[in-house]
Amino acid sequence: MELLRLKHYKWWLRVASYSFFLVAGQVAAILLGRLYYDQGGNSKWMATFVQSAGFPILLPLQYFFSPSLTSTANTPLNTSSTKSPPLSTLALLYFAFGLMLMGDDLMNSYGLLYLPVSTYSLLCATQLAFNAIFSFFFNSQKITPFILNSLVLLTISASLVAVNTDSENMTGVPKGKYAVGFLCTLCASATDSLYHSLVQLSFQRVIKIETFSAVLDMQIYPSFISACGCVAGFFASGEWKFLGKEMENYGKGRVSYMMTLIWTAVTWQISSVGMLGLIFEVSSLFCNVISTLSLPAVPILAVIFFHDKMNGVKVMALLLAVWGFLSYIYQHYLDDSKSKVNKTSAQGAEPIIEVC
Repeated sequence: MELLRLKHYKWWLRVASYSFFLVAGQVAAILLGRLYYDQGGNSKWMATFVQSAGFPILLPLQYFFSPSLTSTANTPLNTSSTKSPPLSTLALLYFAFGLMLMGDDLMNSYGLLYLPVSTYSLLCATQLAFNAIFSFFFNSQKITPFILNSLVLLTISASLVAVNTDSENMTGVPKGKYAVGFLCTLCASATDSLYHSLVQLSFQRVIKIETFSAVLDMQIYPSFISACGCVAGFFASGEWKFLGKEMENYGKGRVSYMMTLIWTAVTWQISSVGMLGLIFEVSSLFCNVISTLSLPAVPILAVIFFHDKMNGVKVMALLLAVWGFLSYIYQHYLDDSKSKVNKTSAQGAEPIIEVC
């Protein structure tokens, strides 16, 4: 009993750690991404590149948890362990995820460029709705009344943001570009949700090695593919020609320009490790629920640092999104309570020995 309790506490510690990485990294990365544009940055490919280029900071961890060096990487995080899939299968999987990651990052860059960060954050909350749908088809996630309530509330929240276009008053951003940013952010949310569901499916059906090393591999290799694709897009678009001028004209100076890009890359990687850890430990839907914890923080910080306008419509959208988040959290609480009751009943059942 004590051993089971210890395992349970360790599991909650891992989930809490991954949740902190996801929320803190996501909030910092979004604000730094907006800072890059506000201070004179204009390269969409550079903003996309830094979202995946920070993967080298994970290489020491990958080395430390390498199966050839330590038994830690061979210790299952959950309960099962199995033989590694063929290298060709993994390569194809990482390549496909890398391309999907690059497309998602590029759409996020357009969203941050053309939208106020508070609006961008509210639209990102639709990931939960998209992920519930994808999880239903790919991960056998049940759509309960509480989850359905969450989907409806998040849809209404996004709709309120959509009809709030005329009151944004963003200087220098035409309505057409605002619409592009709006659509790109919604598409990025859908793509990100599909990515999460497919990653969970890959862990369950293809990789099947439940170790921290496998989590790191799923982050490092797709990020490498995404970064390479961004470099190709950077040179093909011709944006590299204006990089020196952009650095010189950056509002806070060249050093601040480099530090903004570097810390944006680092925080996105921290967020991604938290995201993959939660997908691995719980589910893709739970991961998106935790990511919405940044929902109240980002708009408030955007008002403080970027002077975004928080009107009545946005406040209502924020409250509805938080309500949707709490609705799902309550459903998860019910599922967890039911699971504990079932485990207790199973452990309490004693085999009946008949005496003849």
